[in-house]
Amino acid sequence: MTKQKKLRHNEYYDMQEIYDSLYSDSKEGKIFNHLMELVRKPENIQLAYRNLKTNSGSMTAGVDKLTIKDYSNIPADKYVSMVQRKLDYYQPRPVRRVEIPKPNGKLRPLGIPTIIDRLVQQSILQVLEPICEAKFHDRSNGFRPSRSAQNAIAQCYRMIQRSNLHFVVDIDIKGFFDNVNHTKLIKQMWSMGIRDKQLICVIKAMLKAPIVMPNGKIEYPTCGTPQGGILSPLLSNIVLNELDWWISSQWENHPTHKKYKCSINKNGSVNRSNTYQVLRKSNLKEMYIVRYADDFKIFCRTRSDANKVFIAVKQWLQDRLKLQISEEKSKVVNLKRHKSEFLGFELKAVKKGNKYVVQSHMKDKAIKRETDKLIEQIKKIQHPSDKKQEVLEIQRYNQMVEGIQNYYQCATHISTDLGKIQRQVATVLRNRFGKKRLKSKGDRTSKHIKERYGKSKQLRWLDGFSIVPIGYVQTKNPMDKKKSICKYTKEGRAEVHKNLQFSPYVLWVMSQLKYWHNSKDTMELTDNRISLYAGQYGKCAILGTELGIDEIHCHHKQPKHLGGNDKYSNLIILHKNVHRLIHATKPETICKYLSILNLDESQLKKVNNLRYKAHNEPIVVQQNSLLSNFEEIGRIIKT
Repeated sequence: MTKQKKLRHNEYYDMQEIYDSLYSDSKEGKIFNHLMELVRKPENIQLAYRNLKTNSGSMTAGVDKLTIKDYSNIPADKYVSMVQRKLDYYQPRPVRRVEIPKPNGKLRPLGIPTIIDRLVQQSILQVLEPICEAKFHDRSNGFRPSRSAQNAIAQCYRMIQRSNLHFVVDIDIKGFFDNVNHTKLIKQMWSMGIRDKQLICVIKAMLKAPIVMPNGKIEYPTCGTPQGGILSPLLSNIVLNELDWWISSQWENHPTHKKYKCSINKNGSVNRSNTYQVLRKSNLKEMYIVRYADDFKIFCRTRSDANKVFIAVKQWLQDRLKLQISEEKSKVVNLKRHKSEFLGFELKAVKKGNKYVVQSHMKDKAIKRETDKLIEQIKKIQHPSDKKQEVLEIQRYNQMVEGIQNYYQCATHISTDLGKIQRQVATVLRNRFGKKRLKSKGDRTSKHIKERYGKSKQLRWLDGFSIVPIGYVQTKNPMDKKKSICKYTKEGRAEVHKNLQFSPYVLWVMSQLKYWHNSKDTMELTDNRISLYAGQYGKCAILGTELGIDEIHCHHKQPKHLGGNDKYSNLIILHKNVHRLIHATKPETICKYLSILNLDESQLKKVNNLRYKAHNEPIVVQQNSLLSNFEEIGRIIKT
């Protein structure tokens, strides 16, 4: 089944229709005055936990030393009321500042809010995102659903190769995230229709949260959005959305005296070539923006236009957004003569026959960075703490290789670039492991590795485990996002996601499960119960029959008193009578439920497996008589 996890989460908590209506209303230009009611909804707050716990950053602690694990054992009702109280009188805790190294040797500052502040931010993000998505420009690609760096690269390719725009304005905003003007940001949100004053006050408080520096000193920001905050990427897109539409208004969306006929391309985009032909006869400067977060390019037809656009954009950023550009990194580039860097790629236009085509490579810095990372990982493989650790490090190395290939394979000369890395990495592997350990043949290869790398002569085996070759890669054409794909319309979701295919009753039961818990049920248990019910299609794992709301029991495979937990892997949805049979110890009780359930041999085997994990004796039925014999465990479980 085709699915996207976050869309599935929305369905679990019955929030998709609400988000869809926000998107639709925003498209129509409606004003939003009561958004806090949606932010405070228990379902939205529970969904925030669900989305945040799947984020790897949720295990990073803020100044209070707490992570998402500390909130997983809180009862669901208490968790919801705690977040609601936080929203009522919102005062953010200080943000912990950490600094991570950048490829150029400098340090990138990250702000890590406390986990409760991140849950608040996630709750707000879920409500604001559909409103903002309806207002964002099509060529804004960073930190948005169903968009990626590959989409931005595909747009650049189209500008260079199909539109023949070979002069590009490269603008680097100096310290963008640290210099966002708070007053301007709030005004931009207001103009988007986000006019809930209580919500705006909460966002203002977030922006002004104190920052605890690495040396312990506390600073109070007057501008900027902390990198690392859940809400920061959306806020940064709101800031630069005005730039996107200003550039667009100068050419693409510039009004004409009369409307010209437009066609629809295969990807759903509008072909306005007739309009552009008329605009080219005017004195307007042809320009198109492609943006990924704060990294953007403006493509122009001539050097003269590009020079004028450069000056205009620089002045506009300063006057409208109070942002300065880096004079050293910002310039106009003629792609026929020089390369332009974007998102780790080098782009250039080279002549092929009677036209110019794109030639792209990995940046030299990216090649060095990825080479160093892989060599460092090889060192970890060479010195593991034990055999299990060695296998994990090899798996990690293979994942790193696939990650590099997946990101950079849309470069036209990627095989040449990764070939350079392959030669260095292969030398390090030979020097560190020798021919005795590093073999050119082996049999411990997963199905995935066989399919992807099985034909490569560069594939190696270390102590019997596959080491995949980074040089074995083919160029893949980057694809722009289909215009029809949208997270907040039924038609748009159908392109990438299939809705839950359940009976109306099962869907109703699932909508009730978020309320159906007792005061002792943790947030983790409440959340996983819904996922399990959906994952088992509303059926008992033993009987295979559809369960009613009053028949559902969630069983811990390893009981809590024996060290079990509320994780998804330790839970299973059962019919209430099956659950009672698993925990029954008296012969008369066991006989009662066996007669009610009438289990076959396969079902009884599953029940005994669960009884064994709960440290209960297996049930053995022989000649219509019931025997309890703990010595039969091995025979029952193994057969």
